[in-house]
Amino acid sequence: MADADRVQVNINGDWDDILTDEVKGLTASLQDEFGSRIAGLREARLDMIDAAVHRGVQPGHLAPSVATTSEWSVPDMPDELWNPGIEISGPAHMTSMFINALNPGPEGERAAGDLDDDEDSASHLLADTLLAARNRKGAVDRSLTFYNEARDRHYSIQDGEIPFFMHRERGLHLDDPDFLVDGEPVSATILGTLLTLYHAGQAQTERGQGVYFYLPKTESPEEAALYRDLFASIQNRVPRLKDATIRGILLVESLPLVWTMEESLHALGPYAAGLNAARWDLKASLLEYVMADRASLWPDRFGVAVPTTPFIANTFRRLVAVCMKHDAVPIGGMATALPHRDQAVNEEAAATVRGDKTWEAEQGFLRGGVAHIYHMKSAGDPFKELRNSGWEPSPDMANPDNYPVNIETPEGPVTQEGTRQNARTLIEYVEGWLGGRGAKGIDRLAGRPGRRPALMEDLATARISVAQMAQRVIHEAQAEDTGSTHSLALLKSIITDEGEDIIRLLGPNAPASMVQRYQDAVKISMQWLKNYTEFNFRSLGSYSRADLAAIASAEDAI
Repeated sequence: MADADRVQVNINGDWDDILTDEVKGLTASLQDEFGSRIAGLREARLDMIDAAVHRGVQPGHLAPSVATTSEWSVPDMPDELWNPGIEISGPAHMTSMFINALNPGPEGERAAGDLDDDEDSASHLLADTLLAARNRKGAVDRSLTFYNEARDRHYSIQDGEIPFFMHRERGLHLDDPDFLVDGEPVSATILGTLLTLYHAGQAQTERGQGVYFYLPKTESPEEAALYRDLFASIQNRVPRLKDATIRGILLVESLPLVWTMEESLHALGPYAAGLNAARWDLKASLLEYVMADRASLWPDRFGVAVPTTPFIANTFRRLVAVCMKHDAVPIGGMATALPHRDQAVNEEAAATVRGDKTWEAEQGFLRGGVAHIYHMKSAGDPFKELRNSGWEPSPDMANPDNYPVNIETPEGPVTQEGTRQNARTLIEYVEGWLGGRGAKGIDRLAGRPGRRPALMEDLATARISVAQMAQRVIHEAQAEDTGSTHSLALLKSIITDEGEDIIRLLGPNAPASMVQRYQDAVKISMQWLKNYTEFNFRSLGSYSRADLAAIASAEDAI
């Protein structure tokens, strides 16, 4: 049997240009090569989190090794990866947003890089992944266009140099249930990486461009080595990629990776480029690892800012030091404010964004991220201005030993109001997910007095919201503002109330389908919360749409 014949794809539409027989065959052979290894890495992850929550054994440093005790540098990389400024982020399957991200913002400037995402700002559907592959190829050859019939608006890539591409695929913890090899779901990482390299990657290589990836949810040097070997295998199997310049930047968004940043960067070998400070997922991972520890109860997450939380700030300074030590690129976090109709609100948001990125630039980060073109200049200028001023990081900033890892509990209040805002954020996000959006503008204070920008939230925000609520239930935390004790019953009441309030604000003319999505989101949020209280940290992205429909149609989990 030919490898392509072993593949079954459950999707409507014409995808023959993306899912060629060669692509299907390559996917099957790569699954043969890496499938069992990925399964083993998943087991290692489960063992590590199980040790933390059930035995109190936290991750830590590895024994000294070549990666930490010898002099080495990441391979030379294209000059563009050293450009200071901003990277614009958005889902690659949403064509209009992808095109906008490649074009100049309101002030006429383009971003330095574009994070074209098929991970947490996508909704983890096979159709998203295939359309992302098609859109990426169209973006490379500048043929990508889109017409919004409802708005009678055409989108196309404007003349001029566009940002370099930073591709992000789904992580090693996920399979794609609609792409089967020998009847079993394929690794979403294998599928996405192959599709990007085969289509956009070959087109980029033919144009002399580098092909760059963000590597999400990575937890160990062994996982980084998996990416190294996956890149190498694809290069060996696709002749036109033999001489491609492929680089990977690890997203530091798990507690285990905090302890092994240096070893994991080293494990990427010839594909190593840098590290990225991923804020929300890292906070969620921290919460998961201390979930069972009553002494590690976190305050309302909205006050846990990176610059003012010393142990997190030092973690990211250590990230910069590891990069400087090995001539790699340090990338900062994401600014998520969206434009508002009130210009005064926009100006206040721009000042906040600029202040945050100024702090990152002063810590040695070269670039940061932004979720909307409106704030590209406010977010990018601090990096450009500092680097163009002649400023250079001090030698002390290149020594990781100056920034030891020290996991602490942030200071701040534990309030029922904070829990309520988490619940509303969670419901809003899940509704967007059910509607096919992995990123959604959310105002968690909607309907309340005051004017503020919505924030572009992705799966990481929902993850930290449910983690915070679960931790409070597990430890029966007392709310400082109401005196109430957190329990599943209280959380059910809060989630129900917030869902009803959202629907009320939609008004009597809201589409029935939207109302139903919010009602379904309430039940799915309860199930997700219940899972976390049982130390089951299963990702929303691992549920099929049939799984979610079953949860929504059943009695609520609480």
